[in-house]
Amino acid sequence: GVLGSGDFARSLAVRLVCSGFKVVVGSRNPKRKASLFPAAAEVTFQAEAVKKADVIFVAIFREHYSTLCDLADVLAGKILVDVSNNTEINHHKESNAEYLASLFPACTVVKGFNVVSAWTLQSGARDGNKQVLICSNNQEAKRTVAEIAQVMGFTPVDMGCMSSAREIENIPLRLLPAWKIPIFLALGLFLCFFTYNLIRQVIHPYIREQKNKLYKIPIEVVNTTLPCVSYVMLSLVYLPGVLAACSQLYYGTKYRRFPDWLDQWLQHRKQIGLLSFFCAALHAVYSLCLPMRRSHRYLLIETAVKQ
Repeated sequence: GVLGSGDFARSLAVRLVCSGFKVVVGSRNPKRKASLFPAAAEVTFQAEAVKKADVIFVAIFREHYSTLCDLADVLAGKILVDVSNNTEINHHKESNAEYLASLFPACTVVKGFNVVSAWTLQSGARDGNKQVLICSNNQEAKRTVAEIAQVMGFTPVDMGCMSSAREIENIPLRLLPAWKIPIFLALGLFLCFFTYNLIRQVIHPYIREQKNKLYKIPIEVVNTTLPCVSYVMLSLVYLPGVLAACSQLYYGTKYRRFPDWLDQWLQHRKQIGLLSFFCAALHAVYSLCLPMRRSHRYLLIETAVKQ
């Protein structure tokens, strides 16, 4: 069963039908919403949909949970899968799943499918993240939802009891969580090398020889800075592996845990390497722009001489 008629509810119904499940959709306006769902899915009123399903995906906003209180008696004993997310991290004191469980104590609430987008549901697991994070205080209910996720083509990941719901709901709100440190590192290196090259190529000639070389800043100074950043970032990709190997040789075992700083460094190697490649690619683009700028300048000089 699916309660709701939004984009996620429609995508979820499509994926469930394609996976061979019998789907019934509960809506407050079934006649108006029926055309939005696949023909194989039955669209009816919420009370009737709840009666026909044992596992119900609650695809409505947290603010509308209270509208389901009239169905508390019919929902008793059902498995409710909360797929909602918040608009801000830790916006409420309790997670949406815990709030739903407090409203319907006779139901078994499972948190899941909130890290899967509507696009992924429609396109299939091959076009998005395959993992479905699941948590609940009931092991049997988690097993049931995990089996549904597997049939749909996803990989269920057991995140433990319901207290993990807050962490799961915060995951979609974090923008590039593994990229924060590498991006700041790349920006810091770029500013350092850019400042050095600016002083060396522009400020120093102006002070010593009164030569105005500000035209070098947009292309030449940046083009000199990018490979420096790329080389340093590339070295930072391989250096933690060397330090880890030295640590294992020193202690004589590979089962000893690395220090936290080294462990974090090892986990960010992929992001650092991709940023290094990005700087190298920009350097290649700027290198192509440099002769174009010079040829344009020589063309202007030649035109002036002819005149």
